[in-house]
Amino acid sequence: MRVVVNGSFSAWAVVLCGVPQGSVLGPLLFLLFVNELPDWIKNNICMFADDTKIWKRLTNPTDAESLQKDLDSLSTWSARWQLKFNPEKCKLMHIGHKQDTKYTIRQDNINWNIQEVSDEKDLVVLTTCTLKIARQCQKAVLKANRILGMVHRQFRDLDRKSFLIIYKGFIRPHLEYAIQTWCP
Repeated sequence: MRVVVNGSFSAWAVVLCGVPQGSVLGPLLFLLFVNELPDWIKNNICMFADDTKIWKRLTNPTDAESLQKDLDSLSTWSARWQLKFNPEKCKLMHIGHKQDTKYTIRQDNINWNIQEVSDEKDLVVLTTCTLKIARQCQKAVLKANRILGMVHRQFRDLDRKSFLIIYKGFIRPHLEYAIQTWCP
C-alpha cells in the first residue's frame, strides 16, 4: 500500500495483516472476505464491522457441542483466509443462567480458552449476564460526574450562565442518555 496526499505519493509498503485505516479499498476487501462467514456457522450469528457474535440457547449438551463446532469452523475459516481472530478479545457470556461449559478457539496451532465474563461493553452498551441495566446507568452517572469534576477544577470562577453552557454541552447529555435510555 501507499499513501497519497495532495497528489504526492509515499513509497510502497508491504502490509501483511489488518485493514488499512482510511483506505478506499480496505473496507471493501474486508467485506469480501467476511461476507461468507455466516455460511460456515450453523447457529445464530450477528456481524457488525469486524465484530462477530455467535449464540445458541443451551437446552442440552449437544447445544454446547454445536457452539464449539461453530468455533472450530471459525478457526478453519480464519486459517484458510489468513484473517486472524484475536483470541484474547473472544468472550463467553452465559445470559440468564450459569452453565458449566468451556469453549476454545484455535489460532496459530494453539487452542485458546475463551474467557468467561459477566459483563461486556459492546458498541457503548454494557451488557450483563443478567440483562439488568443498573451498571449501565451507574457508568453514565460516573462519567458525567468525572466531567463535572473536571469542569469544577478548570473553571473555579464560572458565572451561572457560563456554567450552564458547559453543563448543557458536556454533562447533561450523559445523564439524559442514562435516564431516558437505560434507567428505570
